[in-house]
Amino acid sequence: MDARFPYSPAEVAKVQLMQFGILSPDEIRQMSVAVIEHAETMERGKAKPGGLSDPRLGTIDEKIKCDTCMAGMAECPGHFGHLELAKPMFHIGFIKTVLSIMRCVCFNCSKILADEEDTKFKQALKISNPKNRLRRIYDACKSKKTCAGSDELEVQDQQDTDEPVKKRGGCGAQQPSITVDGMKMVAEFEATKKKTDDQDQLPELVERKQILCAERVLNVLKHISDEDCLLLGLNPKCARPDWMILQVLPIPPPPVRPSVTVDTSSRTEDDLTHQLAMIIRHNENLRRQERNGAPTHIITEFAQLLQFHIATYFGNDLPGQPRANQHSGRPIKSICSRLKAKEGWIRGNLMGKRVDFSARTVVTPDPNINIDQLGVPWSVSLNLTYPETVTPYNIERLKELVEYGPHPPPGKTGAKYIIREDGQRLDLRYVKKSSDQHLELGYKVERHLNDGDFVLFNRQPSPHKMPIMGHRVKIMPCSTFRLNLSVTSPYNADFDADEMNMHVPQSFETTAVVLELMMVSKCIVSPQANIPAMGIVQDTLLGCRKITKRDTLIEKDVFMNMLMWWEDFDGKVPAPAILKPRPIWTGKQVFNLIIPKLINLISFSAWHAETECGFITPGDTMVRIEKGELLSGTLCKKTLGTSTGSLIRVIWEEAGPDAALKFLGNTQSLVNYWLLQNGFSIGIGDAIADADTMEKIDVTIGTAKNDLKELIKQAQEKNLEPEPGLTMMESFENRVNQILSKAYDDAGSSAQKGLSESNNLKAMVTAGSNGSFINISQMTACLGQQKIEGKRIPFGFVDRTLPHFTKDDYGPESRGFVQNSYLRGLAPQEFFFHAMVSREGLIATAVKTPRQHSAEAREGYGGHHGET
Repeated sequence: MDARFPYSPAEVAKVQLMQFGILSPDEIRQMSVAVIEHAETMERGKAKPGGLSDPRLGTIDEKIKCDTCMAGMAECPGHFGHLELAKPMFHIGFIKTVLSIMRCVCFNCSKILADEEDTKFKQALKISNPKNRLRRIYDACKSKKTCAGSDELEVQDQQDTDEPVKKRGGCGAQQPSITVDGMKMVAEFEATKKKTDDQDQLPELVERKQILCAERVLNVLKHISDEDCLLLGLNPKCARPDWMILQVLPIPPPPVRPSVTVDTSSRTEDDLTHQLAMIIRHNENLRRQERNGAPTHIITEFAQLLQFHIATYFGNDLPGQPRANQHSGRPIKSICSRLKAKEGWIRGNLMGKRVDFSARTVVTPDPNINIDQLGVPWSVSLNLTYPETVTPYNIERLKELVEYGPHPPPGKTGAKYIIREDGQRLDLRYVKKSSDQHLELGYKVERHLNDGDFVLFNRQPSPHKMPIMGHRVKIMPCSTFRLNLSVTSPYNADFDADEMNMHVPQSFETTAVVLELMMVSKCIVSPQANIPAMGIVQDTLLGCRKITKRDTLIEKDVFMNMLMWWEDFDGKVPAPAILKPRPIWTGKQVFNLIIPKLINLISFSAWHAETECGFITPGDTMVRIEKGELLSGTLCKKTLGTSTGSLIRVIWEEAGPDAALKFLGNTQSLVNYWLLQNGFSIGIGDAIADADTMEKIDVTIGTAKNDLKELIKQAQEKNLEPEPGLTMMESFENRVNQILSKAYDDAGSSAQKGLSESNNLKAMVTAGSNGSFINISQMTACLGQQKIEGKRIPFGFVDRTLPHFTKDDYGPESRGFVQNSYLRGLAPQEFFFHAMVSREGLIATAVKTPRQHSAEAREGYGGHHGET
């Protein structure tokens, strides 16, 4: 017996092939350990033999051992029993396939209906995929109303052609039209010939309709030959068609359907156990009725009741079928509902389970660690391990870690296990003797995580490859993961209690894959659109805009401290831009330190005007970099963000991923320190425009209102000409929206122009770090027209939007135009209109979120050697 698998005497071998198939009735009986005959689970406080908790099926009690394998609850996986059904029953998973096969074979002799000379049949046999072949043979057979091979048909065929026709030896029987209605199969014979004396008289149509029980269908499927099974795309050794009809029902073991003991007296059974008990009772009732010689219609009713319970045992959400409920009225949770969907056994427990060698906690920002670093809590590093093989080069270091053990002093890391060459595992928690801690070459030490270890970091959902990347570990205090701000974009992460997962590789091969393919430096440029997936964000981006302005000058003490934050500082201080009366450096010189020397770039700031031209523009909006020196221009989101042709993309292409990574890290370190010394804040004064600007805004809105009054007057007097293709009302609403939109745009433009260049709110928007000019307009000027589904607020009461207005008021205020800004404050009716629009946005977000990645979740992925 293998020491790694102490509970199984089976030999351990490599899996060569996996063959899926259908269990035959004999296989179900052979793998069964007990015949289940009783619906009861307990008898006199013990599991009842032959019942649904038979001791041979397995144990769910720590104190009781399994009667079959003699193992305890932790080791025994459970063993299947079986129930002999009184009559064959349909299986909901196979009923559509059974229908397709029944339409392909003769109802009388079970031979395939199509001729071997049929063109469609010949083409279908060339298809190797079994499922596709069955579909094509079904297409060839579905129009056949008679089994080929009768004498009458042969004579008719020979009259049409001189060549002899090769038949499949069918019986010539007429074929019914077979359909499925719920869990019933219905056969309808549409036309039969009645012999009459008058030969010219048309044959009389006699309709016959009968319900096919599973027993009748099983009789047809049993007589399909193995050769015809292969032609239909079925393997007779693994999946004969008659096995798709239930004759013996497998009974799952108690570990699949564990009961819940509330206290010593009460016991609640699982839904599956409850449903199996119903199946056993109705099966026994059906057998009793057959034994007593009950009428056919009584037996049919009992069979249909048993069929209902078997169907709802497998799936309780069948279309057209009533649900099986518990005594409380709650629908029973069937096998299908336990397997499928996000919370099911497959996606929830197997694919979605928490894996080993992983950690999960909240992420918080840290701009002082590098982009490819991940701040890992010290407590996490003491729990996760990496197996390191002892070599002559690391034996001394590993000895020190082993001495520290699983509980090292603060700030240190140790080890948890020693694995010797014979596979023996020593737990360092219980090893006290120094002789037991002895290391030899070839041993493995499962040490704690250390600084510089490579790990994978992931955030769900992960619809593509970017939300899982490789990082370098940086052990830190506290209990959250620390993440650099620039790397949040590909993760789509923010810091409002987001949780993320870390996975520790357990071999050199896995670590090599992480290092070469998945590290952050390799993922800076997205393979989807060939543009940067990450860039400078938030306060660093704002600082870049401020530090590269023309009038930004840096004193000597600040500049020297900034050099201390530069990783590649070689001790040589660049010459200052101004020497007298004291040395002063410009902000652009900071970027000259960190931009690689081979970079050349000409770009423009986001607010660049087309009228500005020349080597150096008046607004300093032309970004010119030559041989790594920033000669002119103000940096912003367009040049440092994720747009096409940004500086990060150029560095990644020209100098390599590591240079781009270093540039992002140095930019944050230097600029954040400068911004910390320089300071930045926003007050209420930044949202207040001057008196002239406010007057312009009021005049703009007043003019729009007057234009709207004139328009309403024209519409009431029927002097408004409708626009082509629009009604009078549609033309009116179109013109109203044009007037109000122009007023909103003009008011917002006046507000933006009224803010000075030193305005802190405007500085954030122009840098691209946060906010937009629309936010400025709404804070300073007005909120503008509120729209629901792209239209003005409709009449919700009787011919009016709110009780505040009179009936039939089509003016701007009554239909949702908000004249006030956030700074002034909204009137009550304006607040209601704004709430309507906000609610629409919230509903749209809530509805859209669950369906966002449903297409990707349903896609099938395959991996092949040398391919993707």
